[in-house]
Amino acid sequence: MKTIGLLGGMSWESTAEYYRLANELVRDQLGGLHSAKILMNSVDFAEIEAMQVEGRWDDAGALLAEAAERLQGAGADLIVLCTNTMHKVAAPIEAAVSVPFVHLGDTTAEAVKAAGITKVGLLGTIFTMEQDFYVDRLKQHGLEVVLPGSEDRQRVSAIIYDELCLGVVRDESRGFYLDAIGRLLADGAEGVILGCTEIELLVDQSHVTAPVFPTTLLHVQAAVRLALA
Repeated sequence: MKTIGLLGGMSWESTAEYYRLANELVRDQLGGLHSAKILMNSVDFAEIEAMQVEGRWDDAGALLAEAAERLQGAGADLIVLCTNTMHKVAAPIEAAVSVPFVHLGDTTAEAVKAAGITKVGLLGTIFTMEQDFYVDRLKQHGLEVVLPGSEDRQRVSAIIYDELCLGVVRDESRGFYLDAIGRLLADGAEGVILGCTEIELLVDQSHVTAPVFPTTLLHVQAAVRLALA
């Protein structure tokens, strides 16, 4: 079994899900007392969030690239960046390591295509929804992406930062997300990407009749497949 390097802390609430899911998947596949071989480098999200707001993406990329190097140096055989938004700086992270980097955008797009869907809605942070790095990655796989309206984008993002990243899960916020998903489906989306690793704390497939693509779970599944290959 290869060792999975988790580059996390953005936020730790979802990184904890990465750890739990990886161990559950390995246990389910290998049985008995098996668990995943994992190294984790968990950064201070307050520092990263400040860089996001200030547009200091180069600084964030350098910080995370160094963190990934430390994971590889400690023995990680693959790197998993436990956040959708910070895949904006995937390039410097990939350049800093020689082990495989499991790109979340690719694993998500592959799952959407496998479901026979070509037009998909996207929920995430304001950066993920409004900047090109994530949408363009999905488009490279031949997908058409439907985004929420401006007011929905603002509130979807605010709920992530102000509630989910702090471990706050509110029924009122879930109701808003489900309404926003309904509007995406009305705009022609055939399914919806939960494009922030914290959203799965709030919404899952049981809440929606259309296909939902949980990026955290999909990312972990891809990492475990590689670790066990």
